[in-house]
Amino acid sequence: MALRIIVKDPDPVLREKSKPVPKITPNIHKLLNDMAETMYDAEGVGLAAPQVGVLKRVIVMDVGDEHGLIELINPEVIEQEGEQFGPEGCLSIPGLTGDVRRAQRVKVKGLNRHGEEIVIEGTDLLARCILHEVDHLNGVLFTDLAEATYRGEPKEEE
Repeated sequence: MALRIIVKDPDPVLREKSKPVPKITPNIHKLLNDMAETMYDAEGVGLAAPQVGVLKRVIVMDVGDEHGLIELINPEVIEQEGEQFGPEGCLSIPGLTGDVRRAQRVKVKGLNRHGEEIVIEGTDLLARCILHEVDHLNGVLFTDLAEATYRGEPKEEE
């Protein structure tokens, strides 16, 4: 495993659409391992491959709940319901927080590192994280959706 450099906005790679992973190879396993190590080192709760300069549909997340580390390849949001409104930050936009409206509950399907289809359901912070990371795969940043942005730490409700 190795730490990767986190790409910072306004790097154009963050605005590109990621390509699906056609086959899970040892390089994809290494990418997943490196992304998880990089996310934990940066004290983040999620990281998408474009944030380490790789335009592949791969995300990792760990919001500190019972799911632990979630690795998703070719994730696709299949259900969304409800609404939550609160602060988000991003490892690619350090020091900036924004108030973003997201679904309260989401269901996403994708592949795990073994190529098996998995379905993850999340609410609250996990739902927010899933949607935030999937947005990265489509070249969308939280600042595109934020109703307000501010410098510094998020206000309460996270």
